[in-house]
Amino acid sequence: MKDVVLRHVKGEAVGICSVCSAHPIAIRAALLFDLDTDRTVLIEATSNQVNQFGGYTGMTPVKFRDFVAGIAAEVGFPLKRLCLGGDHLGPNAWRDRTPDEAMALSRTLVADYVAAGFSKIHLDASMAVAGDVDPIDPGVAAERAADLCAAAEAAVTDGAPPLYIIGTEVPVPGGETDGLSGIQITDPANVAQTLDLHRRAFAARGLDAAFARVVGVVVQPGVDFDHTGIIAYDRTKAFGLARFIEGHPGLVYEAHSTDFQPREKLRDLVRDHFAILKVGPAVTFALREGLFALAAMEDETIPVERRSCLRAVVDRVMLDEPDAWAKYYQGGHQQRKLLRSYSKSDRIRYYWTHPEVSAAVDRLFANLAAVPPTDGLVRQFAGHERARRPGRPLTAETIILDKIMQVLEDYRHACWGDADSGGATRRAG
Repeated sequence: MKDVVLRHVKGEAVGICSVCSAHPIAIRAALLFDLDTDRTVLIEATSNQVNQFGGYTGMTPVKFRDFVAGIAAEVGFPLKRLCLGGDHLGPNAWRDRTPDEAMALSRTLVADYVAAGFSKIHLDASMAVAGDVDPIDPGVAAERAADLCAAAEAAVTDGAPPLYIIGTEVPVPGGETDGLSGIQITDPANVAQTLDLHRRAFAARGLDAAFARVVGVVVQPGVDFDHTGIIAYDRTKAFGLARFIEGHPGLVYEAHSTDFQPREKLRDLVRDHFAILKVGPAVTFALREGLFALAAMEDETIPVERRSCLRAVVDRVMLDEPDAWAKYYQGGHQQRKLLRSYSKSDRIRYYWTHPEVSAAVDRLFANLAAVPPTDGLVRQFAGHERARRPGRPLTAETIILDKIMQVLEDYRHACWGDADSGGATRRAG
């Protein structure tokens, strides 16, 4: 990843895609996508997904590292080209705690990520905790970020110390829920303040060497999405922001919530120094799209008594256990039903590992392995024939992998352009 950043700051319009997902099929797709290239694959976990208590995935940083490494071993992806990142590392998971409690937990969190070998660390102490005024003062956020950095540096053992990302102007994780009208592009003056405050906070703790490893700043370039729409990137509106970072050698921007952007808009982002593009819900949206397509094929070929009934199972589980979606989706019964399945925020992603849903997915795959889908069914429900290529069997997995790879292809174009210097061969199984 450091090489990509160096190439970018030297004038090449290159970048890197950060895949923010803990789903094994999404991770497998990302690794297979670049298996036959020489590029680094960046996989990130968030503080809510993965922390010292397991997060909502049940995985600590060490377990997540081993989980991803296991998938890499299965597909033959070399670990030397795998970069793990920690996103939003700070008190986000403990907002109901006092500052002292939340920061103590956050220091352990960051140290555990670094000790596990995560080499890209986003220090994010921008969220208010119990007793704070919301939003918190930028100086307080910088001081807390520096405290987290000190904990991270103390946890370094073997290998290179981590690269850091700073910044507080972060879009809402998973997309907006209250509409897109309030999105504001970051003022360059705020970036200057962020850099200055962090530089001084780091220096006060003797962390100058660590600050030299800050390679990215999170800002809002004017992109986001909600349940049904997006704000597309507009280069003209972000011109001042893009030019500002050119005066700070060694730094690039990190853009969050780039999901669902048109591919040429993603390319524009990279050209304008948003060299780290994060994607999450768009990947799992494609996963869901593929699973629903397979379920439709199953309905055409498998007797009803043997079907997985995947769509009915997942909707029932979501209704029985609504915590992950109910407060985000508004409207009447039919509207909320549509959002549970088709919202771009893709909160259905929290349910794929539920035992009942996972069992239904396994049954779906087993059914389609016994009765493989025909070309006609693939064309009808998956929308393309790309999953069938010379020498590759047409399976449920290759159909889903190809759905995800369509998203990754947009990010490849954004980060490397048409030249694709890393190679263009793809494998989906």
